[in-house]
Amino acid sequence: MRLPWFIICLVVTVWCAEGSDVLELGDSDFDRSAAMHDTLLVEFFAPWCGHCQRLAPEYEAAATKLKGTLPLAKVDCTENSETCERFGVNGYPTLKIFRNGEEAGSYDGPRTADGIVSYMKKQAGPSSVALHSEADFDSFVDKYEASVVGFFSGKDSSELAEFLKVSSALRDSYRFAHFTDVGTGLKYGVDGECVLLFRPPRLNSKFEENVVKYTESVSISSLRTFIRDNIFGLCPHLTTENRDILKGNDLLTAYYNVDYLRNLKGTNYWRNRVMKVATQFQDRGLSFAVADRQEFQDELEEEFGLGSSEGGDIPIVTIRTREGHKYSMQEEFTRDGKSLERFLEDYFAKRLKRYVKSEPVPESNDDAVKVVVADTFDEIVNDPEKDVLVEFYAPWCGHCKNLEPIYKELGEKLSGDPNIVIAKMDATANDVPPNYDVQGFPTIYFVPSGQKDQPRRYEGGRDVSDFITYLKKESTNPLIFDETRDEL
Repeated sequence: MRLPWFIICLVVTVWCAEGSDVLELGDSDFDRSAAMHDTLLVEFFAPWCGHCQRLAPEYEAAATKLKGTLPLAKVDCTENSETCERFGVNGYPTLKIFRNGEEAGSYDGPRTADGIVSYMKKQAGPSSVALHSEADFDSFVDKYEASVVGFFSGKDSSELAEFLKVSSALRDSYRFAHFTDVGTGLKYGVDGECVLLFRPPRLNSKFEENVVKYTESVSISSLRTFIRDNIFGLCPHLTTENRDILKGNDLLTAYYNVDYLRNLKGTNYWRNRVMKVATQFQDRGLSFAVADRQEFQDELEEEFGLGSSEGGDIPIVTIRTREGHKYSMQEEFTRDGKSLERFLEDYFAKRLKRYVKSEPVPESNDDAVKVVVADTFDEIVNDPEKDVLVEFYAPWCGHCKNLEPIYKELGEKLSGDPNIVIAKMDATANDVPPNYDVQGFPTIYFVPSGQKDQPRRYEGGRDVSDFITYLKKESTNPLIFDETRDEL
């Protein structure tokens, strides 16, 4: 006998709910349940939210991996509005960390299962681990990530008190531990209260020290700066988890088969060649890193036009600056490092041609709304004689499709004005200049003549009359309308 489809769905739904490792909390039990846990991550969500739906399997997988360490919970805000309002939830998903039932702060970590696990493990237990023996110490520093270890004269040390404040503030990003006996650090040259930074053992290299000593008086600002400036060393391992920190610098990255778990020797073979060259250029404002090519393959194709077949087993090298300028090494990476040296010499001498992702230049561009691609951005948008209104859009964006006829009508009304250009650019197929903040679609900027370095974001309405009113006010010259059309 076949069961009706709705009964099958009900059974599956109940089974999935029962099999979940994510706690479900609501208005009636949130405070009581949250207070039972030293540390708890809570997702406030809405079932209809697309971002929540994409997060769900990652969140579930993270909860399973963290089972027995610390719990993950979720609150459906469509059914538990009181709790969500109490914690200021105004968007989905919102993730917050709670300690003993009290809100401790927002979760700002990765949204992947492994990223959540790594981030939340740092939240479990004390912010700094108390070490009591050399065996404790060896176990703590022999990890995949870097370690910050303080050596203090006793439990009542004022420096230790400050260190614990620092570890509490920075526990999201770094691992901390401490001794209350200065003598335990003798083999590392510790002769008084101090802090030592131990870089990950897998990144040990003859090109730099693996242990860095901090000897200033402990404070959040100074210790934070010390850790930030030293933790990654000369050539760190770039991952999707630390990418935002490292990419805040002008960064050269060598991409190849980086696998520190299964191929430590092979991974460091190429890294050592990068580091040998990096030592010659390390004081010139450029940072260096190695990264697993497979982990970043989509980005390499999207941002640098580098397909999976290029380079083979040899590292491919790119540079991305803070301003968003991109370069890729065209010569094959040689084992003696000479090709990398030449690439860097050309970079610092400004002889390299920037890589710009661009659609082909249109064969004709006579429509009322001019099509801009990355290769024609300077020619059209940065024309010093013209005001330009430029829309950055995505072909799949529904709002962009709704705007299209309105924007076209605007272009037609002003098609006879020699002083203004109505333009559009596919921001998914072309590099957007770094001084344009395009986070969603459509994004529109007004770029006045003579002020091309000061684009102004358009925040007005989306009717033709709204655009005309704005342009009448902001344009350098009075608008000239097509005589065959009625002026608004």
